[in-house]
Amino acid sequence: MSALLVPSSSSPARPSRNGNRKGEGNVVLRPITAQTYRAFLASPHGEALGAGFLQCPSWADVKEGWRAQLLGWGPDPEAGELTGVALVLLRPLPGTRKYFAYLPEGPVADWSDPGIDGWLTPLLEHLRRTGAFAVRIGPSPAHRRWSAARLKPLTGPGRRLGDVLASEVDPLGTAVAERLGARGWHRCGDDATGDDSHGDGAGGGSGAGDAQPRHVFQVPLAGRTTEDLWSGLNQEWRRNVRRARKEGVEVVVGSAADLPEFCRLLALTERRDGFRLGRSLAYYERQYAALNAEEPGRMKLYLSRHQGEILAAHTLITVGRRAWYQTGASADHRREVRPSNALQWRMLLDAHAGGADVYDMRGVPSTLDPEERAYGLLRWKLGTGGQVVETLGEWERSVGGSANHALHRAFQAYLKRR
Repeated sequence: MSALLVPSSSSPARPSRNGNRKGEGNVVLRPITAQTYRAFLASPHGEALGAGFLQCPSWADVKEGWRAQLLGWGPDPEAGELTGVALVLLRPLPGTRKYFAYLPEGPVADWSDPGIDGWLTPLLEHLRRTGAFAVRIGPSPAHRRWSAARLKPLTGPGRRLGDVLASEVDPLGTAVAERLGARGWHRCGDDATGDDSHGDGAGGGSGAGDAQPRHVFQVPLAGRTTEDLWSGLNQEWRRNVRRARKEGVEVVVGSAADLPEFCRLLALTERRDGFRLGRSLAYYERQYAALNAEEPGRMKLYLSRHQGEILAAHTLITVGRRAWYQTGASADHRREVRPSNALQWRMLLDAHAGGADVYDMRGVPSTLDPEERAYGLLRWKLGTGGQVVETLGEWERSVGGSANHALHRAFQAYLKRR
């Protein structure tokens, strides 16, 4: 485990009779071990918070160039009495001993609790003592949702998601945004940013919009049968899945040995579709090893074969009752046999059979303009019959003090020059 578990600068206080530590209020925040962290995520309360894979301890082993801390808060964190946890990634500011702190899609907290200051304030104070000058977080509540049925007939020149009345506005997301804004947090990016539609995001920039996708596409699975999922596909998707089956496309779960072929196909996909993730084979090998060492089968590589040739490869990550289609790649030829549709249908079925409540297809662009190149990705995902979910995005602030505020501004300028 490469995460650096930095001890608190203050000595632990004695627990009081009600389980809290004297002199520190109702919540105690402390560095915790990876074992304690994972045990919390697997507990009923931890699972209900719906942690994403970017907040698992293993993600610290994936990200190079970062230091990491595992933090927990609750009545007695060291004893495993927790109410929330956070994986904090720390990037040094060149020429200083200061850090930019990043909690990708975290912290893992009960955002419905109106008393967020009880854990958010200790978190900021801990990071300040650690040497952080600024912090970026990714709250989990959703903001708005658009069903596929609502969006399909409302595409047009220049149109974006924000132009369409949402199917649902989440009141919790609205409340959390107001609470953060009142506490000096600033939302990163705008409606035109955060479209990292194909991967897991760069992970922790500053001043350049969201590092993780603002808009994601999700297919609800809870309470649905496989017949429901099939009928949820649009006519084109059902026709393409049947075509792949008729053409003899075979879908299998690969292994680490297939990652080089996945990366080769990913390079083809990047050139064809006009995007650049900047992920190397070593990155995916590190990710595959770290996630599966934490829990066997956490990350899987699915392959579509036709006449013995791999035509498409997609990655699937599962944590608790959530499953993510992370990255997809496909060849330039024989696309008429629909290998990617076959892959997604198999992954959707496997996520459902594994007990996932939601199948998250990760980022989609905010454009509804069919003439824009990026719209093709949204159109493809809309065919599964799910919904576009606008998250709260990422929020950032300095940890307090004029010196840290100045460093934060300098760091933003540094990243813009890179």
